Amino acid sequence: MSLKSVLSCWLLFSFLQSFSQTPSSESATLSISGQVLDSANMIPIEYATISIYQQGVTKPVNGAISNAKGVFNLDGIKEGYYDVLIESIGYMPFSAKHLLLNKKNAKILDKIHLSKKVTSLADVTVVASQNLVENKIDKMVFNAEKDLTSQGGVATDVLRKIPQISVDVDGNVELAGSTSIRFLIDGKPSTAFGSNIADVLQSIPSSQIKSIEVITNPGAKYDAEGLGGIINIILKHSKVKGINGNISVTAASRNENASVNLNARNGDFGVNLYLNGNYRIPVTTPSTSTRLSQDTIAKTQVVLEQDGSGQFTRFGMSGGLGMDYRFQKKNNLNFSLSTNAFGNYANGYLDQTQTTTDVNGSPLSQLLTLSQTQSNFLLHETNVSLDYKRTFNQENQELDIGVHTSFGTNTYNSTNNQYTQPADSLFYGTNNTNPGKQSETEMVVDYTQPVGKDMNLGFGGKIDFRDIHSTSNVLSLQPGTGDYLFDSTLSNSLHYQQAVYALYGEFSLPVMKWFDAKAGLRYERTEINTFYSNISQQEPQSGYNTFVPSIYFSRKLGEKQTLKLSYSKRINRPDYRDLNPFINTTDPNNITAGNPYLKPEIGNRVELGWNYDLNPGSFMISAFYRTSQDDIQPYVVYYASLPVGDTTYTNVSVSTKENVGLEKDLGMNLFADIHPTTKFNVRGNFFIFYRQTLNAIVPGQNSYSWNYRANINMSYNFTSNFASEFFGSFTSPRNELQGKYPAFSTYTFAFRQQLWKKKGSLALTATNIFSEYVNLTTTLYGQGFVTNSTRNVPFRSIGLNFTWKFGKLEFKKPKPENGDNTPAIE
Repeated sequence: MSLKSVLSCWLLFSFLQSFSQTPSSESATLSISGQVLDSANMIPIEYATISIYQQGVTKPVNGAISNAKGVFNLDGIKEGYYDVLIESIGYMPFSAKHLLLNKKNAKILDKIHLSKKVTSLADVTVVASQNLVENKIDKMVFNAEKDLTSQGGVATDVLRKIPQISVDVDGNVELAGSTSIRFLIDGKPSTAFGSNIADVLQSIPSSQIKSIEVITNPGAKYDAEGLGGIINIILKHSKVKGINGNISVTAASRNENASVNLNARNGDFGVNLYLNGNYRIPVTTPSTSTRLSQDTIAKTQVVLEQDGSGQFTRFGMSGGLGMDYRFQKKNNLNFSLSTNAFGNYANGYLDQTQTTTDVNGSPLSQLLTLSQTQSNFLLHETNVSLDYKRTFNQENQELDIGVHTSFGTNTYNSTNNQYTQPADSLFYGTNNTNPGKQSETEMVVDYTQPVGKDMNLGFGGKIDFRDIHSTSNVLSLQPGTGDYLFDSTLSNSLHYQQAVYALYGEFSLPVMKWFDAKAGLRYERTEINTFYSNISQQEPQSGYNTFVPSIYFSRKLGEKQTLKLSYSKRINRPDYRDLNPFINTTDPNNITAGNPYLKPEIGNRVELGWNYDLNPGSFMISAFYRTSQDDIQPYVVYYASLPVGDTTYTNVSVSTKENVGLEKDLGMNLFADIHPTTKFNVRGNFFIFYRQTLNAIVPGQNSYSWNYRANINMSYNFTSNFASEFFGSFTSPRNELQGKYPAFSTYTFAFRQQLWKKKGSLALTATNIFSEYVNLTTTLYGQGFVTNSTRNVPFRSIGLNFTWKFGKLEFKKPKPENGDNTPAIE
């Protein structure tokens, strides 16, 4: 509950007490409180305005605004008769006449239910609109279904619109400058995110997404995983009565997708079915790179030039069933079952020229080769969840129990062949088959108990189990015979088990009339058991304890402003793929390997935010400071020669993940949503931070850089059925400990025509229409080498989306128990 809501409820009851039909200075005063709720889902309504009038007088004598829990307070109300008016944006007003307020009737406004405003369009009912970006007490919510330019796109197109989030050309996501993010779907984990997050996000059609929640400083109730915070993708699930649904189909030059949603509800039982698919049309990406390296022992210099291209395509499909049932008024059961399949296919070639010179630049040798590669990946997973929620007669008393499980299988295959030029003779090759399976199961219990006026105690626990099996069978070419034989030095298998046991407690309360506070402490015990086949001696992983404190303060500054201050501690556990010591020699000049000795990364973050409600629209400023101890980053080491088993690789760079040291980030985010007219809307965001990385591997070789991101979104409604929108985004170059990663910019135009009394719509979108490619140049450097590489990524896209909503939506508030037709008061 926010301070504003508490003050609002308090003021309303105070006014009701102070206005009597026959006021007298000698009358006793009352302290009255109440709560404003949404009649459809019983969710508290924040910022509801409560006005109280002395009967027969048009000017209010007192008033209040409800807080985040819908509660208002009124003191100093004299006994007597009053008229009450309660209003909230998007809801029908509530009014009550000739209310007698005295000590016996102090609870008369205890619970007030407001119904949403609706406008009937034939047999479809349209609910009053929300802001596109909502700033909640502990999170930010982006209402994706209201966004125009992301229609017909995928999840990454939606994420680009959200403050503090940046997405690069390959779909990799950063939150507040960090790639360590805990992704959830409908509040639950998925094994798919443990495989390739970029693939998963680019396989979820945006038409399937209702909203996205962003929590940069999670409280003790949330998992401690993810230094950047939590991103929760909420899929579309209708809660209204009747049978209804929607169909969305997109045909485009880069991404094609389709989705179907069907909802049915009768009384306390509801069912939701969905199916969606996504296909990325094959694209060809030209690339070039030059690596200059020094062999200090041989006193030579080697220049490796690579020029080629690669073709890539991606696909995905998912479907699910959800059921919810409410029984005996206070019990709710939710069951969901979903299945997902994601995959990609890639092939490419590189012409390579390796020139060796002496210290004077005189050529010593030159080697011309051709490298051909091919790979495919397929993941299939199933998710099952069962949740039970129990409410009680006492306000805010709740019990939640949930069991969520996710299990999947995946297969990765790759081949690489190297030929000498111009004779075109095969001299090196590998075939890799990598099947795997993984599962994750969590059991969660949360309980909230009110312990006093506006004070709540929450506590609970969670157990999370992950089990991963992976095998990599590598066949290597035998140049003498041309046969491919099993290579024990490159092949491996692993079994990775992780268990996290968590307990937490948090306490929220108002501190005098100054601010609302919430403090919590979470304890997590992590146990890891690993087996790597290609390590001669298995080293048992010791478990470790993590204490995660969090604290949050909120203060209302008038009716429209909120000031927030928060702190949380977070953890980033190394991914099993980063720990796996498997050596990938698909490109024998650029090898990747895992690091089984990685330590978890620990982060601390302080954030200060201010929000101003423009109604409509908003303005937000937030500043943060974050430290990351044992920061995990990719780290490249150059070797003039490197023996792996019976093979010695020359002029090779090896990339692994390392704990590079201490990272410090200081940043600020500004967001504005402005409505100059009822038809024109401008939304903009600017995020900037300063990063300092203190190198623990090579002391003194530290990194310092400024990074920023800006975007702008403009929309205009020509008529009630025809609208246009423009979105543009720019992300600055990103500097890391060993290099500089490229800047990225994108822009999209969109036009939408609504049809059939807004049951259907056609949307035309065009992205980067004036340029076929996004040109990206990356510079990496380290001891003994410098690499410059350029990719020309096809990014231009034109798409047409068709959406059709069908069925009858019935929005009905619960019948009041008193049997009359007045707005319900409990």
